[in-house]
Order: sequence, then structure tokens, then C-alpha cells
Amino acid sequence: MIKLTDNYKIEESIIYIIESKDQLNKLQLNNDEKEYALKRLENEKDFVFINSFFKFNFIIVVKKEKDINKIKEDLRKQSDKIIKIIDEEKIEKINILEISQNNYDLVLAEALALNCYDFAKYLNDADKKKHFLKEIKVISTNVNEDKTLKLNALIEGVYQARDIINEPASYMTAKKLSETIVELGKKYGFKTEVLDKGKIESLKMGGILAVNRGSIEPPTFSIMEYIPENSINEKPIVLVGKGLVFDTGGINLKPSGFIETMKSDKSGAAAVIGLFCAVAMAKLPLKLIGLIPATDNRPGNNAYVPQDIITMFDGTTVEVLNTDAEGRLILADALAYAKKYSPELVIDIATLTGAAIVAVGEKVSAIMGNAKNEIKTFYNIGLEQWERVIEFPLWDDYKELIKSDVADLKNVGPRWGGAITAAKFLEHFTDYPWIHLDIAGPAYSESRDSYRGIGGTGFGVRLIFNFLLNRI
Repeated sequence: MIKLTDNYKIEESIIYIIESKDQLNKLQLNNDEKEYALKRLENEKDFVFINSFFKFNFIIVVKKEKDINKIKEDLRKQSDKIIKIIDEEKIEKINILEISQNNYDLVLAEALALNCYDFAKYLNDADKKKHFLKEIKVISTNVNEDKTLKLNALIEGVYQARDIINEPASYMTAKKLSETIVELGKKYGFKTEVLDKGKIESLKMGGILAVNRGSIEPPTFSIMEYIPENSINEKPIVLVGKGLVFDTGGINLKPSGFIETMKSDKSGAAAVIGLFCAVAMAKLPLKLIGLIPATDNRPGNNAYVPQDIITMFDGTTVEVLNTDAEGRLILADALAYAKKYSPELVIDIATLTGAAIVAVGEKVSAIMGNAKNEIKTFYNIGLEQWERVIEFPLWDDYKELIKSDVADLKNVGPRWGGAITAAKFLEHFTDYPWIHLDIAGPAYSESRDSYRGIGGTGFGVRLIFNFLLNRI
């Protein structure tokens, strides 16, 4: 969708990015258009749309602020206005020309592309939402083809993640999720091994099996491998994604107002899958392993109940006190399994706790772990990409809160500090550099949120992709 060019035709629609109204003279506008734009900008406007009959001109004035990350995010949000006009006017191609060449053009191009996403699979043809924009050309001598390649790969990864999140449980069962991963692997270039219920039982992954007991659909455990010949890391980076295709809460049934959006509980898995698509498409020279434990959590059949004691993959015994604290159980089996790879770093990503939303709201992810330098990098990249993270403490005081009188651990602590005690539970199953991302807040939006769309946002794909680029 995004292409690089060093010129454009005068009759083509264009978005100009300028830093002040003084730069209007550098734009290919006639006198009437310049006069109109000047009047609009004098009224302290930062956005001008000009219908020139045979083409359309957009002018965005970048506000000068000390925080360059805020400048970029304001620019991304402007894409929402532009896309609405583009759709109204049925524009298929648009150029972007930034006068000052601060790479704001790529920021806007990415946001425009992300703004074009729709999940229209289940709408009747006549009613399907449709975006008309097919091509975004960045006019620049300051950008190379490699940057646009990576950006297109990243956008593709976000799209795939959103598609997976937005699929309902009636379609996206654990088995279908694993089949989707296999298909995407063939398309983009990574390998997938799927462990079925029998294999999961033979490995004694008690967390996954317990959560699955209430479902008529079997669980799966998908292992993704991306190992390029030019990989720069000897030990792999392992990514673990929570694949709860739907979470009713189990016997501890979620109340109305909380259960309606629970198809989004596979957002962690979706982020890892989307990331693998992006990394493979961009051909990044990094050895990656992805682990996706998947099931739904229901109160039927032979569902696990409070006070059950289960034995995890690594032999740890866990007293279940709340069946709605299921995500940590399936992640724990995957984190313990990750030890076999002697990983350079493990990153798990999950819509894990409502407590994280209570603490920091719906726009930010909680981050925890023992890889302190990497956490700092994530914080900075989060600001740049506006997929922000904030670190919570993982002090051993919190471990005392999940000790059980009848097992090694219990799966929940007291009411307070729930995001941290959940992470302390996960920490027990690690013995390597590790980062935990609790994305319960920003993973899903019930109303349209600019370039993040509505429904699954794909949060984490842009964050981790740029973290990997920084690592290269």
C-alpha cells in the first residue's frame, strides 16, 4: 500500500505536511488556493482541505511542541479526518509531501494505512464498509525502500492481528486458531507445529487442560518458528501469547458488562501471530519462537472449580481459587515449556487482568519482568509508537500473597495489586530474561479510536516489531 517516489503528477491528490504558514509558498497551489489556505490557518487551524475539482489538497500544519512523540501522535490522529474525506470523495491514490523532511511523512502514511482497516467479513455485500484508498505514495529523498518495506510488513501484521481478535468464538475455536497460524506461516514464511489435546495430555500441561475441561472444543498448543539463515542471535527470542478464544470466566462466570467483549481475550496470541507475519514479511535477521496455548474457558461439561488442585507442566501444584484467573494458568505451561529453548529473552503478552485497567486505564499496558534494560527500551519505544507501557514493581512481598496452604501456589492473591500478583505467578515458571506485557486495557476498543479502529486494535505488534528493529 505504501510506496516511495521522488515525484508526482500535478493532477494527483496530495497531502502537504508543513511546519508554518510561511511554507505555503513552497506548495503547488494556485493563488486562490493559497489565499484560502492562509485564511484558514490564520484562524489557528492546523488542517486545511481544498477541493480543486480535478484533485484534492490536504494541508497539515505540525504544531511545534517539545515532545516529538506527541507531535507524531497528533499527526496520526489527523489521519482520521483525511480518511473520512478520502472515503467520501472515493479517492484511491494519495501522495504525501513533507516540506521539512523530519520523517513525519512515514508516520502519517502508517496511520492512514491502519485507518483503512475494517472487519466486514460478516456484513452483507451491499452493506460492507469500504475504504477506497489503495495506494499511498511518499514523495521523499530522505526515505529508502527498506523503510517502506518494513512499514508495509508491520501494517500487514497489525491487520492480521486485528482479524484474529475480531473473529467470534463460533468461528475462531482453538483448533481454528492453530489452523490459521499454519496458513499464515505458509503465506509469510514461518514454520508451525500444532500439538493437539493428546500431545498436551502426554506433556502433562495441567494449566491448559484444566481451563479446557469445561469446553467441548479441544485445546491446542501452537509452536511457531522463524529461523532465517542470516539470524544474528544464537539463542532465540521467544514470544508467548495468551490464546483464550473466549473467556466466560468459567464457574466464576463473568457478569453482564464484562463478558460481551471476551472474544478479545486472544489478543495476546493475535499480537504474536501478527508479529510473526510482519517479521517474516520484512525478513528480519532474528531467530524467533512463538508459543500459543489456546482454549476457551466455559462453565460446562467437567469444568474445573474453585479449590481444585492442578499440576502444571513443570510439576508445580496450583490451588485454583478463581476460575476466571485462567490466563495465567495456560501461560504458565507455555513459559515453563520455553525453558527448552535456552532463550535469549522471553516476552509474554496477554489480556491478563482487569486490575491493570484499574491501575492505568485503557490506553496503557503494564510491563513487568527481570530484563530491566529491555524494559527501559520498551518504555522508550512505547512513547515513540504511542503504544505506551508503564512498569509495575515485582517485589517478593507480592509472592507471599499467592502462597497456598495446600499447594505450591494459588492462582489469585487478594483484591489489591492483582496485576502484580498475576505476574508474580508467571515469574515462578521462568528462569531466563523475561518480560510480561499485560495489555488488558488497550487491546480492544468498543468505540472507534482513530487509526486504532474499533474492536481489536492489534496493540503490541507495532511495539514489539520496533523493539526487534532496535535490537537489530
